[in-house]
Amino acid sequence: MSSSVIDLLATEARFGAQNYQPIGVVLTRGEGVWVWDIEGNRYLDCLSAYSAVSQGHCHPKILAAMVEQAGRLTLTSRAFHNDQLALFYEEIAALTGSHKVLPMNSGAEAVESAIKSVRKWGYEVKGVADGQAEIIVCADNFHGRTLGIVGFSTDAETRGHFGPFAPGFKIIPFGDAAALDAAITPNTVAFLVEPIQGEAGVIIPPAGYFTEVRELCTANNVMLVLDEIQTGLGRTGKLLAEQHEGIEADVTLLGKALSGGFYPVSAVLSNNDVLGTLRPGQHGSTFGGNPLACAVARAAMRVLVEEGMIENAATQGARFLQGLKDIRANTIRDVRGRGLMLAVELHPEAGRARRYCEALQGKGILAKDTHEHTIRIAPPLVITSDQVDWALEQFATILTQDFS
Repeated sequence: MSSSVIDLLATEARFGAQNYQPIGVVLTRGEGVWVWDIEGNRYLDCLSAYSAVSQGHCHPKILAAMVEQAGRLTLTSRAFHNDQLALFYEEIAALTGSHKVLPMNSGAEAVESAIKSVRKWGYEVKGVADGQAEIIVCADNFHGRTLGIVGFSTDAETRGHFGPFAPGFKIIPFGDAAALDAAITPNTVAFLVEPIQGEAGVIIPPAGYFTEVRELCTANNVMLVLDEIQTGLGRTGKLLAEQHEGIEADVTLLGKALSGGFYPVSAVLSNNDVLGTLRPGQHGSTFGGNPLACAVARAAMRVLVEEGMIENAATQGARFLQGLKDIRANTIRDVRGRGLMLAVELHPEAGRARRYCEALQGKGILAKDTHEHTIRIAPPLVITSDQVDWALEQFATILTQDFS
């Protein structure tokens, strides 16, 4: 490392809270699938800011929309109307088939907003006794880091010493429809679940699972809330991951790629009267639905569709997945994925995945470890066949090494 890199890392360590442990690279510029560090080294980004940069770094059309809107009007609060919000509503509803939209900022805010909304629906529409609403969630979930959300996490690192936590949540195994059936009671208002568990290591449920889940929720008047903050907007090769089983959620949560990485934008989408229970003054956000966010999100959605990124994710994801499966390495325990949401799970005896990610950095690849032995791979949806093939060569070189 150069002295400037060492100085920057030392300054971070001196002043910053130590709540992250980044790979030792200092990035300064990005374009498409590539990022550059301050020493001029180029890397293929295989994390995409946890899928927030799905449209590629600094997409010129999203950038232009942001610059134009920033020069006109950035924030009004929802105390007044702005000329971008209605257009954002109209376009995201048309894209996703939703009936109502609640704009927020971060993904965690969208999750918290959905929890509030389904509870309110449970009391005012379903008729659950006040204070008795239950929400079912899955073990190994990741829905954010607010106090309310970590209260129903099963990750000790996420929960440890942050309690006491709010009641009202039941935890069941992911991918087990029978467990969901057994957990539902008359007080159950919602099932909150990720279509694919990303932070858990790209865990894909059994085929037919969500078909059964949809049937159970419908039969018991339970709202199916799909957290598509990572999986949504093309990441899995479909606009929404729910489309792989041909179902529709009652409530869908979007974020991350909704702004193409330019600005925090999230949304709660509803296909029924869940959001209809909210009245003025009962929920809000100073920045939610601001004109800058809406203009950016509109451009981000537009390029996703117009430039064929969703179809490209399906094509290149299949190529990447097969290429990873073709790597013959004793270190590999499993390769899995859907679209450009991929993971390589290593045998525990092969050593920690972080060692492999650090070695990949030396080959011009930036990837991220999760749960000690899994490497997550999620490049921008604009990646090409040649770039996939080059990346596979680097992965093959590193995965055939033994860092145990």
